[in-house]
Amino acid sequence: MSLFIRLSVMLAAVLLLNGCEHHDAPPLDQQLYVWQRQWIPAHEAALRDSRADFSTLRVLALQAFPQEGWRRARIDPGLLKHDGRPLIAVIRLDGQLKALDQDDVITQIQQVLADWQSQGLTLAGVEIDHDAGNARLPAYRAFLSQLRAALPASLPLSITALPAWLDSAELPALLATVDSSVLQVHAVSDPRRGLFNADQAKQWAKAWSRITAKPFYLALPAYGVALLPDAGGAPVVESEVAIERGGKRRELLADPLQLSTLATELRQDPPAHLAGLIWFRLPLAGDRRAWSLTTLGAVARAEALNSRLSLKLSAENGLYDIAINNQGNLDSDWPERLTLAVQGCDGADALAGYALQQSPDLLTFTRLRAGRIPAGGQRAIGWARCATIDQGGSNVHP
Repeated sequence: MSLFIRLSVMLAAVLLLNGCEHHDAPPLDQQLYVWQRQWIPAHEAALRDSRADFSTLRVLALQAFPQEGWRRARIDPGLLKHDGRPLIAVIRLDGQLKALDQDDVITQIQQVLADWQSQGLTLAGVEIDHDAGNARLPAYRAFLSQLRAALPASLPLSITALPAWLDSAELPALLATVDSSVLQVHAVSDPRRGLFNADQAKQWAKAWSRITAKPFYLALPAYGVALLPDAGGAPVVESEVAIERGGKRRELLADPLQLSTLATELRQDPPAHLAGLIWFRLPLAGDRRAWSLTTLGAVARAEALNSRLSLKLSAENGLYDIAINNQGNLDSDWPERLTLAVQGCDGADALAGYALQQSPDLLTFTRLRAGRIPAGGQRAIGWARCATIDQGGSNVHP
């Protein structure tokens, strides 16, 4: 074979290999909001178990309310030091504040930052969360310019941003005052229209990428809320803290399957300047209005999501405790019905949330209200005192 032919064959092989090579999009950074105002012992496990999947913690530090004034979050600095991830302090300035007293706000921010640093915490940035209306964006920009000048030049400054700001000619100048922005695409519309819309979120992200030349993040929901009617019929939102009010609650929960699909699409085809995703919020054990950390981690890792419900019987001297296990990585609704093939039962009952129907050879537990079983968790359904329960002849009906 001549040298020319050999070179031609080698070149063709190289071109063929290059044509078959798959170029993955760079992975999007994933971070977490830690939004509890009062830290509790459950934070330790939540931080530990989230460390592998989320690079950075954005921690609620300080809030300003129209009536209550300033309130600090009671963090555990020891846990944050031990955690070791980059730490961004979030300052929440309620959107209902009539005006921002710039000097007072900056003094309060500087004080909380100094206190955190005196407790051994090293900050990687500050984020201002202020739901300003479009008419107030010029004043907000002036405040951010003054704050930027008051903070150390080496400390990055970011803001939480609203999609409604896309309609303002003030937005480019506002974004020029900060190092990055976090576009919140959940809980930004009338709550009666839902918590989140994936198609709308993608449209907002693409529009945002055309306006900013700086890095931006998307704040995505991993939680739920309940809507209660007030005296006039308008919705009142109940989140982490229960509201003492009667009336039927309408539960809204961000769908992990929908968010997983969106996150995959954003990884494969990210809008320009999109730097990552920030999930709201770090879930604690027993948090009834947040995804479990197992589900949140599975979404972050782009794993296939599934719930695997199974019957669990614990027997002692003929007394059976009856429960449902969720062995999957996706939180599940309580099953609608559970049937158990039995013999020789002289007593049985359902626990709260279920009703029991009994016949000589069958126990049927029927769901009365909604509830969730976290991934990796279980839910007690009832008990029975029977000679035998045939687990193979029993069924869980989702």
